[in-house]
Amino acid sequence: MSAVTEPRLGIAVLTMGNRPREVAALLESVAKQDVPPARVVVVGNGSPLPELPAGVTAVELAENLGVSGGRNAAWRRLREFGDVDVLIDLDDDGLLVDADVFRGVRDLYAEDPRLGIVSFRIADETGETQRRHVPRLRASDPMRGGEVTTFLGGGHALSMAMLEQIGGWPDEFFFTHEETDLAWRALDARWKVVYAPELLLQHPRTSPARHAVYHRMTARNRVWLARRHLPLPLVPLYLGTWTLLTLARTRSLTGLRAWAGGFLEGLRTTCGRRRPMRWRTVWHMTKLGRPPII
Repeated sequence: MSAVTEPRLGIAVLTMGNRPREVAALLESVAKQDVPPARVVVVGNGSPLPELPAGVTAVELAENLGVSGGRNAAWRRLREFGDVDVLIDLDDDGLLVDADVFRGVRDLYAEDPRLGIVSFRIADETGETQRRHVPRLRASDPMRGGEVTTFLGGGHALSMAMLEQIGGWPDEFFFTHEETDLAWRALDARWKVVYAPELLLQHPRTSPARHAVYHRMTARNRVWLARRHLPLPLVPLYLGTWTLLTLARTRSLTGLRAWAGGFLEGLRTTCGRRRPMRWRTVWHMTKLGRPPII
């Protein structure tokens, strides 16, 4: 991170052009923050963008590059400006209901130069946080923060210095588990990942299975995660654990078939460069409560 007393913030919003009202409301909530960002970028992921407020940079991609590719496009654009120390990604249907979220992000990064990733708390309009939106195993209390081993894609902050060191999002993942891939690389490079529940992003209650490709890409990308990042003895443990969990949780035969196809695809196709994490990282994750086998 550059040597500044107060880190400068850049905001990235990725959209497919089908939520113009939500994007407008989100950008309005960004403008109401008591700490203004240095830059705001909106990426149209294979779609044209509507007219945006003054000062917001538009990036229109010719094709849908997925979550990973779209966020990499936002990161590269913010990097070109050269005046951003922390990148904040916000889902296009999210909303910042508190005006001090960016202040909280700025202060966290100002206090800790090894802070790599900050995960926001996501809650629906009633204030409820779904279990899947708490980035740790013991998820009964969504207000308990601290160091974790993964983070939420819907609302988070990333150190630009960290991204320069470890690289950006895994383009080939397209959708699902891209956050875990990034978090594992950050932890292996000794950056901290923190869940900060005081930083709230309001988001409609949804299910990830609403996406037609969810089951296939979930299985494929989980296999790729293991092949890319885990020491060899942990690969069968990790995949075996998640196979059992999937069989226990999935009620749809169609979903299981898609999952099986994705699992085989993950085994048969290239997963990118293999760089297994150090055993000290495995131990560190274990001490944080989530060893990389579940």
